[in-house]
Amino acid sequence: MNKVILMGRLTRDPEVRYSQGENSTAVARYSLAVDRRFKRPGEADADFINCVSFGKAAEFAEKYFKQGTKIAVTGRIQTGSYTNKDGQKVYTTDVVVEEQEFAESKGSSSTESGYQQTQRPTPSQAIGDGFMNIPDGLDEELPFS
Repeated sequence: MNKVILMGRLTRDPEVRYSQGENSTAVARYSLAVDRRFKRPGEADADFINCVSFGKAAEFAEKYFKQGTKIAVTGRIQTGSYTNKDGQKVYTTDVVVEEQEFAESKGSSSTESGYQQTQRPTPSQAIGDGFMNIPDGLDEELPFS
């Protein structure tokens, strides 16, 4: 089984491109900084993991995710390779996103954690995007913490 669950902060705004052809599809690429649970002196505090989402999920990421946003992602690991312009083979590892959602409420993401406040969709906007499952009866605040 190939299943990944990550929670971290976006290191940059998602980069979105559209596939070519008759039915173009949005493709969003972003990187998550995921804190390491156990840290040894002199080692990195976080891992930086590349993620890619497609279609509606990519459009959602483009519209609502910004650098510093804390999100939770589930997906699968996919490896690949290509030859760069210098003729060298480059190996890649990405998480192909199956689900993505906010991992904190709007009020929790403040400048005190070193990140700028990011805008969140209202429940009706998120439901209109056809991506997030939000229970009925919620106000502006999203239920993630």
